[in-house]
Amino acid sequence: MSFADRITRLPLPHDPARGADARAAITGCAAAISDLVEGAAGSSPFLAGLIARETDWLVIATNGTPENALEQILVQISGLDEAELAPGLRRLKRRIALLTALADLGGVWSLEEVTGALTEFADLAVSRALVACIRREAQRGRLPGVDPDTVADDAGGMAVLAMGKMGAGELNYSSDIDLICLFDDSRFPEADYHDARAGFIRATKAMTALLSEATGDGYVFRTDLRLRPDPSVTPVALAMEAAERYYESLGRTWERAAYIKARCCAGDIVAGEAFLARLTPFVWRKHLDFAAIEDAHNMRLRIREHKGLGGPITLAGHDMKLGRGGIREIEFFTQTRQIIAGGREPALRQRGTVAGLEALTEGGWVAPEVSQALIADYCAHRETEHRLQMVADAQTHALPASDDGFRRLALLSGQSDVTTLRRELGARLERVHNLTEPFFAPGSKTTEVSTAHAATAARWLRLPALRSERARTRFERLRPMLFARLDAAPQPTEAVAAFEGFLSGLPAGVQLFALFEANPQLVDLIVDIASTAPGLAQYLGRNAQVLDAVIGGSFFEAWPGVETLVAELNAALARAPDYEARLDSARRWMKEWHFGIGVHHLRGLINAAQAGRQYSDLADAVLQGLLPVVTEEFSRKHGPPPGRGAAVVGMGSLGAQLLSSGSDLDLIVIYDTEGDEISDGPRPLPARSYYARLTQGLVTALSARMAEGKLYEVDMRLRPSGRKGPVATGFASFQHYKRDQAWGWEHLALTRARPIAGPTAVTADIEAFRAAFLGQIGTTSKVVADISQMRARLDMAKPRGSVWQVKDGPGGMLDIELFAQGAALIAGQPVRATADQIAEAARIGWIEPKNAQRVTEAYQLLSSVLIAARLLKAPDPELANVGSGGQAFVLQAANMNSIDALAQALQVAYDTAAAIIGAALDAPPTT
Repeated sequence: MSFADRITRLPLPHDPARGADARAAITGCAAAISDLVEGAAGSSPFLAGLIARETDWLVIATNGTPENALEQILVQISGLDEAELAPGLRRLKRRIALLTALADLGGVWSLEEVTGALTEFADLAVSRALVACIRREAQRGRLPGVDPDTVADDAGGMAVLAMGKMGAGELNYSSDIDLICLFDDSRFPEADYHDARAGFIRATKAMTALLSEATGDGYVFRTDLRLRPDPSVTPVALAMEAAERYYESLGRTWERAAYIKARCCAGDIVAGEAFLARLTPFVWRKHLDFAAIEDAHNMRLRIREHKGLGGPITLAGHDMKLGRGGIREIEFFTQTRQIIAGGREPALRQRGTVAGLEALTEGGWVAPEVSQALIADYCAHRETEHRLQMVADAQTHALPASDDGFRRLALLSGQSDVTTLRRELGARLERVHNLTEPFFAPGSKTTEVSTAHAATAARWLRLPALRSERARTRFERLRPMLFARLDAAPQPTEAVAAFEGFLSGLPAGVQLFALFEANPQLVDLIVDIASTAPGLAQYLGRNAQVLDAVIGGSFFEAWPGVETLVAELNAALARAPDYEARLDSARRWMKEWHFGIGVHHLRGLINAAQAGRQYSDLADAVLQGLLPVVTEEFSRKHGPPPGRGAAVVGMGSLGAQLLSSGSDLDLIVIYDTEGDEISDGPRPLPARSYYARLTQGLVTALSARMAEGKLYEVDMRLRPSGRKGPVATGFASFQHYKRDQAWGWEHLALTRARPIAGPTAVTADIEAFRAAFLGQIGTTSKVVADISQMRARLDMAKPRGSVWQVKDGPGGMLDIELFAQGAALIAGQPVRATADQIAEAARIGWIEPKNAQRVTEAYQLLSSVLIAARLLKAPDPELANVGSGGQAFVLQAANMNSIDALAQALQVAYDTAAAIIGAALDAPPTT
């Protein structure tokens, strides 16, 4: 469709005579174009001047489509001779200004198309100006090593970053362009560095003058270079390395926000984008960053104070950009939320304001109705801003101060009713203010605190978390809410003491207190944890970043399963830049999920058995995710794994899929090769050495304490020959050992073995061997003798000291597990779970079904108490030492109503299980 056919609205002339003159000047245009020109010229002296100067071009441009007219302008920029660049760019700037104004006023282009066209013109103009100025320096021999003939390819290593609205593709009608000019200092030897730096500085100044100086032909763009690091003391062109050092050590929140929109628009695009990629850790923090809210709020207040924009909204002279309810409020609202979570959610890293709001809504950070309202108001605000600037090509954002000025604005907007315009403007400004202000300033908070808590608060102020003035200020605002919630805990004194343990573990408090202010429900969660599980609260103090997951939106959703976990972990590992970063990324990821399982269990969303399975699923996912990463890193030096590769096999509780919080991982590694093959790599190794060292690398990856802590302790004593055997065993050797050398207890342990990670063919063969071997192993009498012998050793080594030691002694968890493994062995069945193994004892007639049920119930009670106690970080479930909240949690997990009742039930469980197992061992099955 032609330009005329797409007109959906028309401006009205404020000065009818001027409008009529403009209409008369253009001939051969459609009537709709004439109407549009009359209204635009009649309300904008600037547009009237452009129409007069570009009449012939305008007639041709509006007879086709606006897209074709834009394309012709861009082609003409590319074709300009460098000698004619300054006047040529100014002439084309007049045309793009006229084209976008008419397309905007006539509703032919959307706001996004208008700002996109202006940005596209700016990109090309900056590129042409930069290349011309760099080439001039190179031709004069002032840029060592830079060939004038190839400057158009990469500007000699100089990159221009578009910031602000230009970076986001949102240039307004009469906008400055904010640029940061950098050069790739790695391209120049040290001896040439200073000459290159001086040449790039001269080129930058020349480029700025070419674009911004006002001549008889006008100007191209006012150019602002003040967003560079420390502009009062740094040159207009900076080395990339120097800029990186600045941001790493001195970068501030507002600079992080600025880089959300940063885009390399000209020059060496590859180097510029690589620089932006290196700044990713600066802009996008790996943890949720709620401290950015206060920084943004303080910046808003400073702008208001500096510009004199405080006070209530009054339309006359109101600043549509910086004033209350204005454009900047929406941008700050969007960018601050992006900064908070963009480190964790790459989808939030959008340059455009509308795109940013849409992504925040999709991610659950902004309610859809809020986002929709702000997007609509943002677009309307920007259109109003454009009309204010079209009047005289002024870089203004202020609404008119006079009634006549409002009348001109209304007419340029196609409205004859000024009252309606005022009402709409006022409503939009108030709505934006009301939607955004509570996010930055959620209301004044009294700092009064009861006398009873004054001493506690004073003591807390000496903790490292409250060392800084910012942390103290935030804490003072939080105190009333915090103590109110602690007072509401079932045992306030215990809750206060436990919360103090949590605070004591924090190295710093600014971020966490900001998190609490923005999400008060987190305080309830922490108080709940502190009053129930002080040990878990102390863990939180050392790992407060795991609270990020609670804010992520899916924290309380159903367990996703191993497959989804592995996919999520692999995605996190893929984003890490190197091996060490991958290991730390795995630690952060695992801690969040581990914490989530604990909270779900603590709050009764899952029971002990479900928690045990989820802890096991999490370990499975970590092993499946890390084994390929460790193997890839090891292969760099020693080549790919020889043979068919290695599998990780889980033993013990991991194999049976009943881990608890803090469980070690019992692992063995089995590899499959044809003899002692040698790897093919820079430093080849025989298969035996290769897999031994690869296994050591895996253990280190799991258990080494790094910046983000460690994943798991690893126990490999269940491998063939125990501590004396190699850490990795060949599959053939493993089979031979099991058949001819293994002890009886090793056969029992094999009933719980479960291949977890490694090549599918290898894990399948290991499982096939296990199932076949268990199906034809030993005699019943030998198994029973082994069980009886091991029971005696366990009872001697670990006698039960109290009723709360649920693992030890006759009828304890280890005793039941040992009997169950023996039942699976005698039955020749590869089942792993203790309950399934006990069922096998009944199936083969070793014990009565009712006795199998009793032993199973006893085991379930004991394991529920153990898993709950481990979550409380209690070394043993001595319920007298876990506080009333912890006791209540264990009672809930065991489905008991008092400590005495639980103690009695445990003793009954021990006696019942011990009696049934003892009788069974005295009367072995005849199968």
